[in-house]
Amino acid sequence: MDKTISFIQPSRNNLKYLKWSYEAIRKNLGYRHEICMADDFSNDGTWEWLQDIAKKDQNVKIHRNEGPTRLGHTILYDTLINDYATNDIVMIYHADMYALPGLDEEILKHIKPGVVVSGTRIEPPLHPDGVEKLLIDFGIEPEEFKEDELLSWHNASSKLNHPKLEKETTEGIFAPWAIYKKDFQSIGGHDPLYAPQSKEDSDIFNRFILNGYKTIQTWRGFVYHMTCRGSRFAEGAKRNPEGEVAMVGRETDEWLTQNERSTRNFARKWSSYCLHDDYLKPYIQPKYDIGYVVKNCDMNSLVGLEPWSDSMYIGDEELVKQYIKIEQTQTEFDLKERLLKSDIDNNIVVSFDVSRLRQEDYEMLIMLPEIIKDSGKIGEFTLGIFDIEIKSLETYEKELIKCNLN
Repeated sequence: MDKTISFIQPSRNNLKYLKWSYEAIRKNLGYRHEICMADDFSNDGTWEWLQDIAKKDQNVKIHRNEGPTRLGHTILYDTLINDYATNDIVMIYHADMYALPGLDEEILKHIKPGVVVSGTRIEPPLHPDGVEKLLIDFGIEPEEFKEDELLSWHNASSKLNHPKLEKETTEGIFAPWAIYKKDFQSIGGHDPLYAPQSKEDSDIFNRFILNGYKTIQTWRGFVYHMTCRGSRFAEGAKRNPEGEVAMVGRETDEWLTQNERSTRNFARKWSSYCLHDDYLKPYIQPKYDIGYVVKNCDMNSLVGLEPWSDSMYIGDEELVKQYIKIEQTQTEFDLKERLLKSDIDNNIVVSFDVSRLRQEDYEMLIMLPEIIKDSGKIGEFTLGIFDIEIKSLETYEKELIKCNLN
């Protein structure tokens, strides 16, 4: 195993998890792999600890965001990859992950240029189960982590009797994921549109697929993942008196606000939600040039509709200006360009009266790219409350592969 990996780990006020994660890499994978860690303006002693570790461990690179606000992992992943990582292979690796023995061997076994390789997550029951991970409770905090039990499970050949471990690999992607540094850089890395966090991963995964990269998840290389300790659950995980994990309704206001912001920006860019199969392999809808002409539009309707179109005409310039004043600070997209055109010259124009819009109509509007892909043709037609004119079926999703904002 001649190849080595640069582990990429930003962290903000996550010191106890970062220590736990670092110690696992060195204990179970040794010192041959580089660890690049960034402190995102923490106040919990992270930077002091990083400085101490960097003096003792010559294969550690450290970076600090000096503030006055956080940058987020969307930015710091790329800073560490572009400015610090010295290996050809880099791995996006969360600060709340514990590397099990052999993770590196399995990643390196499958990786090559044009291939992105993910390990398999073992997680406590903080989130619903999925076919792409193993839900086994070996602890929800480092203080109660059942390391010996986890390692015994991992070392037992009987674990391969688990029905999810019948296949050695599947197609899909989620952290931890590894890629050749040149492949990451060739598409421009993460899009800062999503800074500080949320949806930057779904965005870059779409671009990997569109650029022809293959995604592989190995079911022989594992991490134990505490999950969501950077922002979403800032106070850590907790159990109720019966010992059950209690996380519902505990998301931070910071995370909820940023997640909504990033979701809206993802819609503006891709005209869709984050789409994937059960194994988290992305599915990308065609990106058409779609404009809305909307009658009787009020502020609530404008908020709900604007992200899903490439431009929109509502005939109320004052309302549009009020909306732009509120929303422009939340996006890099030029809302004047999207909302203040004198006419709609998009390839596809959708006209409707928003006072007739029901939930099923709204869902149909969001699914319109898929509907057009399956049955659309040049011309005019009516679909429910929508009058649709298609002048061109040209799609633009491949123009989104290269991130030009970095």
